[in-house]
Amino acid sequence: MTLADLAWLSMAAYAIHILEEYTFDWRNWARAVIGLPVEWPDFYVTNSVVVALGIAQAMLAPTLPWAPLVYAALMIINAIFFHILPFVKTRGRFSPGLITAVLLFLPLGIAVFRAAGAQGDLDATTVTGAILGGALLMASPVVMLNLKGRPYFDQRNR
Repeated sequence: MTLADLAWLSMAAYAIHILEEYTFDWRNWARAVIGLPVEWPDFYVTNSVVVALGIAQAMLAPTLPWAPLVYAALMIINAIFFHILPFVKTRGRFSPGLITAVLLFLPLGIAVFRAAGAQGDLDATTVTGAILGGALLMASPVVMLNLKGRPYFDQRNR
């Protein structure tokens, strides 16, 4: 399978992941387990951006292989830090998104890195950049959610 094929499959996997999170009430889980001040509109907008990025990275895969690598890193980071570790830490409390994180995100994320390596597009700098890019993408909505209630960012009383 080509890097572009895997990039499109990654986009599809993310869509299924979003469906799992929504169906099993990720919002209330995130508020209760990880203390994230998230509302459903935040979920919708954030995941709309993830879908747009997924389409972009899949379209760019043939000419810009680092794009699917960043997206793959995002998927792996999401799986480990926002689903698997909280599941372990809470001694088995189900994390909405856990099933697709384990069955889709991890295998596809690893496959993307392997495909990039097989076509000669993987070196230490690229891996580091992809991981940093994925981490920044994962962290940005969390940081913004935590900042939006602060007075400087609150637009309601300005």
